[in-house]
Amino acid sequence: MNGDILERGFYMRGAEAAARGLLGAVLVRRSPEGTASGVIVETEAYAGNSDAACHSYGRFSESPGHRTNVMFGPGGYAYIYFIYGMYNCFNVVTGPPGSPEAVLVRALEPLDGIPLMMSRRGVRDVKKLCGGPGKLCMALCVTRELYGRDLCGDEIFILEGEAIPDARVAATRRVNVDYAGEASLYPYRFVVRDSEYLSTRRYIGA
Repeated sequence: MNGDILERGFYMRGAEAAARGLLGAVLVRRSPEGTASGVIVETEAYAGNSDAACHSYGRFSESPGHRTNVMFGPGGYAYIYFIYGMYNCFNVVTGPPGSPEAVLVRALEPLDGIPLMMSRRGVRDVKKLCGGPGKLCMALCVTRELYGRDLCGDEIFILEGEAIPDARVAATRRVNVDYAGEASLYPYRFVVRDSEYLSTRRYIGA
C-alpha cells in the first residue's frame, strides 16, 4: 500500500467536501487475522443539524450513552452503528467539535487481503465483496468495537489515494433516506461513475 495516512486536517472540513474528497482514498483495517483494504468508490455525506437524514439531526450536544456522541467531537474518528439487526455501517466523523457531521462509506474496490475478505463474506466474486456499507464492514471486520477509534491511528485508517477527476464523479441523491423529506433529495451521495464496485447504480445518469 502506498500513500500517507490522511491527517486530522482533512477531516475538519464539512461532510459534503469530505465525502467528495474521500473518493479514491484507501480504507485500511488491520486485525489479528491480517490486513484488508479497499479503494473508496462511493460515499454519502450527512450534514448534521441542517440535514434531516443525519442521525444527529435535532440534537445539539452529547447525551449519556447516545450513539451519536462521537459526532460531536473533532473530525477523524470512526462512527459505527448497527442497522436491520445484522449490519454494521462505517462512518467518518467530519468537521470541528460541536458540528456533528459524518460521511458514510458505502462501497470499496477491494485492494489488499482479498482472500481474507472472501473468507469472511463467503463470496468469491470480487465485485460483490464490498458493494454496500454492511458488506464492506463484514469484509474488513469493522465492528462496533471500533466505535470512536482515531482514524489517524494504526488499527483502522485511510490513506491518500488517486485523485478522482470531476468527470468521473457523479453526485446523486442518497440511498434509502426517503423518510427525510426534502433532505432525501440532497445530492450528497458521491460515486466514481465508471466503477464496477458500487452498491447500486441507482440515480446515476449516463
